[in-house]
Amino acid sequence: MSDFREKLLSNLDKIKPSALQSQYPSKTNDEIEDILFQKYRAELAKKKPPTAAPDQTLPDTQTVDTYRYIPRFHFELPKSADSLAQKLREEARTLFLQKRSKELLDNAEFKLLWSLLEKHHSPPLIGEEQYINYENYCKVGTIAGEKFRRYLTATTFARLLASSGNPGKISVISLFNYTMRKVWLQQTRIGLSLYDYTGQGFLSESDMESYILELIPTFPQLEGLEKSFHSFYVCTTVRKFFFFLDPLRTGRIRIRDVLTCSFLDDLLELRDEEIPKDAQELNWFSAPSALSVYGHYLNLDKDHNGMLSKKELIGYGTGTLTPIFLERVFAECLTYDGEMDYKTYLDFVLALENRGEPQSLHYLFRILDVEHKGYLTAFTLNYFFKGIQEELSAHRAEPINFDDVKDEIFDMVKPEDPTRITLKDLIRCGHGETVVSILIEFHKFWAYENREVMVTSTAGDDTHNL
Repeated sequence: MSDFREKLLSNLDKIKPSALQSQYPSKTNDEIEDILFQKYRAELAKKKPPTAAPDQTLPDTQTVDTYRYIPRFHFELPKSADSLAQKLREEARTLFLQKRSKELLDNAEFKLLWSLLEKHHSPPLIGEEQYINYENYCKVGTIAGEKFRRYLTATTFARLLASSGNPGKISVISLFNYTMRKVWLQQTRIGLSLYDYTGQGFLSESDMESYILELIPTFPQLEGLEKSFHSFYVCTTVRKFFFFLDPLRTGRIRIRDVLTCSFLDDLLELRDEEIPKDAQELNWFSAPSALSVYGHYLNLDKDHNGMLSKKELIGYGTGTLTPIFLERVFAECLTYDGEMDYKTYLDFVLALENRGEPQSLHYLFRILDVEHKGYLTAFTLNYFFKGIQEELSAHRAEPINFDDVKDEIFDMVKPEDPTRITLKDLIRCGHGETVVSILIEFHKFWAYENREVMVTSTAGDDTHNL
């Protein structure tokens, strides 16, 4: 190593960088010296044979050369002007997804799987339920063929065994349901991926709208829905996905998140021909629920211009949202000439109907954060509580001291900083819904303030019934 270093330095000493200014007119002396250093180093490295320790094997020259290059790991998406590249990418993705779709089990293969599991189950029965041990499980995989083996793996058996009540065996029906669920998820992922035109695993609002619109004819529960309402139904459906899966308003959601959330199960429940009426009312995606939400919007729209003003929105729910809160809603949310459209209204409804959810608290916190500081102070709480005090005065109720309410809120939240409440504090404490409700809605505040009286009254009624 010392010999190599001496040769390198001697070469540099022979030629001064200043003597090469004519050859490199735009380079500084330091840059010229660096060029010469790299040049002489490369030349000497070729002449000098590599050395190795006695217990090491020297790599060949070709392998050493490959370490000089970093492989390309990022490929840019085709530009909008390059239509040929875009078409090629789209066609390649379509062929890939079709290939993956063919790998999934169809109805005939599911029937074959069920018959094999029934035939090779491991007696005795427990009640009427069949179980299968690992030996027979492997036998089913061998008989069924290669296409089934990717579902009948040792990992799958171990997972189901962990929740099995029969040592060494798993439930046949649990295995069959697990396989069906896995195939369904893969089918859904492929279906969603067909709308992911960039191929990056995300869906924009327009992508999701196209997906929902093409699903409508496949849902028996939506057969009676008028075509003129389809666009409003799609908007109602898509807003729930984006409200909860894109709280930061990036304009796109991950396909993975769509698959893992419970909303997709609720949506695809509409494939069932018979759903109880009470279940439909609880399902945001059902026709009665969507019509109800849109009907409330139309009822609030007194001037029938398709938009809601602050004066019209005050009639929402029990009609006890404070004017101060509504003023902030219109200041922070997207409006058109001071009025709210249906899409913005849906976000508003989802936030107020799910106040305990982190995404709803994120939405409401942005409205409460008057000073845009990222936290709420006593001043902020007092700003909104004035609206409650005005309602108390209007109902001729006994006034309530703000300091008592403030102390109670801080006691509930227990923030890291005792002088301010952050969104993180509000979510962590588990009382975010209560805190928000008593600041923005008189009806909720009154119920909270008189909770002890109401509990006593309820208990008294129960005793009387006994």
